[in-house]
Amino acid sequence: MLPRPFAALVGSNLAAQSAEQLSLAAVPLVAVLVLGAGPGQIGTLAAVQTLPFLLLSIPFGLVADRVSRRSLMLVAEAVRAASLLALLVMVVSGALSIGALAALGFLGAMGTVAFSVAAPALVPALVPRELLARANGRIELARSAAYAGGPALAGALVAWTGASSAFVLAAMLSAAAVLLLWRIREPARTPAPARHPVLEIRDGAQFVWRNEFLRPMVFTGMAWNVSWFVLQAAYVPYALHTLGLSAQGVGVTLGCYGGGMVTGALLASRVVGAMPFGRAIQLGPAVSVLAAAVMVATLLSPSGSLAAASFFLFGAGPIVWAITSTTLRQNITPSAMLGRVSSVFLAVNAGARPLGAALGGWVGASWGEPACLWLAFAGFVLQAVVIFASSLGTLRRLTAPA
Repeated sequence: MLPRPFAALVGSNLAAQSAEQLSLAAVPLVAVLVLGAGPGQIGTLAAVQTLPFLLLSIPFGLVADRVSRRSLMLVAEAVRAASLLALLVMVVSGALSIGALAALGFLGAMGTVAFSVAAPALVPALVPRELLARANGRIELARSAAYAGGPALAGALVAWTGASSAFVLAAMLSAAAVLLLWRIREPARTPAPARHPVLEIRDGAQFVWRNEFLRPMVFTGMAWNVSWFVLQAAYVPYALHTLGLSAQGVGVTLGCYGGGMVTGALLASRVVGAMPFGRAIQLGPAVSVLAAAVMVATLLSPSGSLAAASFFLFGAGPIVWAITSTTLRQNITPSAMLGRVSSVFLAVNAGARPLGAALGGWVGASWGEPACLWLAFAGFVLQAVVIFASSLGTLRRLTAPA
């Protein structure tokens, strides 16, 4: 039985992730429908909303190891709620602008960065070691549900009742996340003696680099994110022009990703229990290769069903990776360093995303969308080779705590 404080953390995570997905989907819709924004402005909005992951992951990780992790999430989520309320006021008053959408989107993303860094560091303080895998599965299930339902709900609200209703609901969800975080009582811990921030950040990076399990995991995550965003850069035009899908059909295939995430999160505990822990970690990268192969198969047999199956696999396999790799990271990292180590993974993954998007755009413009599919497939093969060549396959069960 998972402790009650952890249930509050799961609830706050679900509310916060849902608020994020609602706002991420609603902002570009509002920009196009209300402000007449074009592709360049939409791209700028997307870029600004990802900047906090690059700029704040490491600083937030340092803060999470120095102060209360609950407090860090609480403050950041309160900032997100305030930014959503400001968006609502601007929509209702007609004072909205692209610049305001970008600035408030930046502030809102701070809540996601704080959760991504602090929650994995807080979970081991709330949950016994033997229940970590189950606890991480609950958190990933909440995130998967938000990914699966948030964008569709945002589109429906904007279409049926206008933009303001989407921001009202997002602000309410963010406020609920704040209230749930307020209920959590984080166990007291003795912080490590304060050192120069650069030295503390270096310690976290060195710990990841020197650990035989964490080092291949971070490289696998980097290769996966580059490959995923290469695929994302090409998929929509490829689906419309080559697969012959309508805009609705494209949305359905993309929605299968969320369905795969939910399915994978629900089955994760059984999967982890059925094989050695190291093999369970390697399962996600292996399924990603299969998913990429299914997408490449659409070049030979253009089919929306194959594309949907590919996205389903992309959701189901990597969510098992997220659960198992997070559990291992929590288990082998000293408690006083969990925030910094989590921030290293987040910063590396976030940095790989724009690289993959730019690479996909360049390859697609130079050689066409099929070349992007083959490049993405090669990248997914590479990330599987990295993780299978590591010593993770020999890990039968979780090692002793650090």
